[in-house]
Amino acid sequence: MRMMRELNRPQGHELQHGAATRRDEQETAMKVRNSLRSLKQRHRDCRVVRRKGRVYVINKTQKKFKARQG
Repeated sequence: MRMMRELNRPQGHELQHGAATRRDEQETAMKVRNSLRSLKQRHRDCRVVRRKGRVYVINKTQKKFKARQG
C-alpha cells in the first residue's frame, strides 16, 4: 500500500510551485507605480479605488489596465 502511494506521488521535477504560463502572468499582472495619475487616464473605464489600505486602479472591461500604488 505504501509503495502504491509513493508511485502515484509526483517527482521533484514534476512539482512546479507557482509555475504559470506567460499568458497567465499577463492576465494577472498588475503594474506597481508611485503615482497613479497617468494610469487612471489610460482608459475611460479606469476607476481609482481604495482597498485594504492601498490605492488601486481597476478596469472591469480591459483587465490589462490594473495598477497598484506602492
